[in-house]
Formats: sequence, structure tokens, C-alpha cells
Amino acid sequence: MSVAIVIPARYASSRYPGKPLVALRGANGVAKSLIRRSWDAACTARGVDRVVVATDDDRIADHARGFGAEVVMTPDTCRNGTERCAAALPALDGVDLVVNLQGDAPLTPPWFVEALIEGMADADGFAAATPVLRCDAEAHRRFVEDRAAGRVGGTTAVFDRHGRALYFSKEVIPYTGRMFTDDQPCPVFHHVGVYAYRPDALRAYASWPEGGLEGWEGLEQLRFLENGAAVKCVEVDGKGRAFWELNNPVDVDRVELALREAGID
Repeated sequence: MSVAIVIPARYASSRYPGKPLVALRGANGVAKSLIRRSWDAACTARGVDRVVVATDDDRIADHARGFGAEVVMTPDTCRNGTERCAAALPALDGVDLVVNLQGDAPLTPPWFVEALIEGMADADGFAAATPVLRCDAEAHRRFVEDRAAGRVGGTTAVFDRHGRALYFSKEVIPYTGRMFTDDQPCPVFHHVGVYAYRPDALRAYASWPEGGLEGWEGLEQLRFLENGAAVKCVEVDGKGRAFWELNNPVDVDRVELALREAGID
């Protein structure tokens, strides 16, 4: 398959304006922007033919071109990253699979992307695929603490025995009513903000109106479920690497710590 990674990035985030240009210090103490770190992560994945940054903002575009990224300009009417990937599709020259690597997920390991590509190679009937990571005790505790503090942090997912997504939520689902220790398996799965789409599924997505659940949760992938399109949840192994997205300013310290622990410069 011909595979392109698209990194959607917008400046006017309601929760964190200017987020793609926020500087994050790596293991060597050198600061790089969030969008640069996301691009660096994308470039390490095997089996990918192109990596492009899709944005509607000249500041982001100029910055991305400055470190060597290919940039596709997309309309400012795109409401989420999936719509932005759909808008970039005409510039991708007949690609077979589009991977959406969210611009706020610089800790995404390359094997997550590779697992999605492999998962979609033989996933007839699925419009898209996305990784899920079983929470350890610390990740689950952070989820619960964020919700108790009124912060919207990461997303959780539930799926059937065949990996077909049943629901995604910014609440911690399934509800357990308890905390876990390191030696106990946690039933909560962290949804990782990466997607692999078939081009036809992207085109269909762009033609559908925003769904009610999508609007309430603020989760773009719910539009697929609300329109009866199957999304495959691919369980991945974190291999000991901490995974955290940059959703709020408080996450900067978390992400920088994870960069240091992973030895990512």
C-alpha cells in the first residue's frame, strides 16, 4: 500500500491557543516545537511514503517548512483533524491509506503507526483503525484525577471481542469505581490519537454532518460510529514508554518528563 501520514495542526485551539508552536524540552535539554516533535515521530515510522503537515495557519506553515516539512494548506472551515485530512486528500496523489497523526501526540511510538498499517491491510469492512493502549495503574490514576479536577484529558475506548469500536469517551470508561495496583490488569483502554483511513471513508466522513454524540463529546471519531461505519481498535504495546497527549498546559511537564525518560532529544 501507498501510505501517507498527515499531521493536522491548527493555531486556534479553544483549550490551548497556539499549541502546535509550544516548545518542549527533550532529554538533551533542547526545546523543539510540538509540531516539530510530532513530525519527527511520524518520520520514524516504517512503511510510510510521505509525511505532510496540514494546516490553515501561515505561522504553523512557515515554521513547519523551516524545519523541512512538506505542508498542505487546508481550509479554516475544517472542524477537526479528520476533516483536515480529507481536505488534504487531493494533494496526496492516489494514496491507498491515510494515517492521521494528531499534532498534539509527539510521544506516539512508530510501532503504533506500523500496527495500524498492518491492521488495515487485512481489515475488510473497516473504514478506519485506531490504536488502544491498556492503562497501567498510573495512567488510570491520571485519568481519574483529571476528571475529578474538571480537566478534559485523554480519551478512553470500549470495543467488542473482534476489535470493533463500541464507543469512545472523555469520561473514564468502563466505570470501575476503584483504583488499581501495578500487578492488577486494568480494564480501561487509553485511545491513542492516531487513525488510519481508507480514502473512500475519508471522503464519506467529510460529506456527513457533525453527529450529536460527536458534538457532545468533542470526539471526531464518533462520526464514523454514528453513521454505521466500523472502526477497528488495534491494541498496541507501549513497551514501557509513557504516552501522554498535550491537551492542556498542565500536560507540558508530563510530556517533557516522558521525553526525558524515553531518551528522546
